[in-house]
Amino acid sequence: MANPKFKAAAVQAAPAFIDLDASIDKTIALIDEAAAHGANLIAFPETFIPGYPWQIWLDSPAWAIGRGFVSRYFENSLSYDSPQAERLRAAVKKAGLTAVIGLSERDGGSLYIAQWMIGPDGETIAKRRKLRPTHCERTVYGEGDGSDLAVHDVAGIGRLGALCCWEHLQPLSKYAMYSQNEQVHVGAWPSFSLYDPFAPALGAEVNNAASRVYAVEGSCFVIAPCATVSPAMIEELCDAPNKHALLHAGGGFARIYGPDGASLAEPLPPDQEGLIYADIDLTAIGVAKAAADPAGHYSRPDVTRLLFNKKPQRRVESFALPVDAVESRSLGG
Repeated sequence: MANPKFKAAAVQAAPAFIDLDASIDKTIALIDEAAAHGANLIAFPETFIPGYPWQIWLDSPAWAIGRGFVSRYFENSLSYDSPQAERLRAAVKKAGLTAVIGLSERDGGSLYIAQWMIGPDGETIAKRRKLRPTHCERTVYGEGDGSDLAVHDVAGIGRLGALCCWEHLQPLSKYAMYSQNEQVHVGAWPSFSLYDPFAPALGAEVNNAASRVYAVEGSCFVIAPCATVSPAMIEELCDAPNKHALLHAGGGFARIYGPDGASLAEPLPPDQEGLIYADIDLTAIGVAKAAADPAGHYSRPDVTRLLFNKKPQRRVESFALPVDAVESRSLGG
């Protein structure tokens, strides 16, 4: 692929919390805004539709059930075969850009932390699921498989991949992505306002460092959207004084990094909604990889190698007995 130049946008905004239709409206408005500013790629935070389930970090599962969060969150998660999903496809096509949308995917009776890549023709490039939900997230979401660690050729963008949140702390998963010559990476985050300031591992400094290191390790551009927590969300979620010490409004730290680790976009204040933009020139990747290509000339496969199973895992395998076996059983054989 020729080395394209294009403009990327990263979203920093609060979700329309646990409201699917309002989430679609807000997502489309941000897509339209990015297109109006000449963006060819827009990246959304983790589970922007219908918002990250902060309730799982604030109290017991029984409290979340009693407050209606569990049932509401399920009902307002997105099914790919829904009218709301069709609205998103149509909006991306109208805008004529590529979108990587973070969502809570509803599939049957299960939910998944998902990222949906839609091309400028409105067609799906890829659907992926977070390989392993983090800590409390496992009370809400199922998990993906090796097929979700994939990089895709996208016209006008390059080789595009995506991960969510603490997938960026999984060295082997990252290496699986680097090995596919990823050029543009969407690293989606939900907000950095939880357990602040007494849990640095959940904060902006540590996790933006993870995005930045990903850019340098992988010699790729990293688009790192990050949601904010709105005052309205705090009012709904924090029904006791102690919970205000666990979650606060703001927490938006969207960033865009180059393959040398340089910050390419002017950041917004943590409580401000909007889009940050950067001009991407893929020729910079060749310069970075000349120094260190982690899955190429800078690797030592004689010393360390990755075993990578990228086959989709099926929970149910349908099969039929051969005709001769069926006939043999019917005859008592």
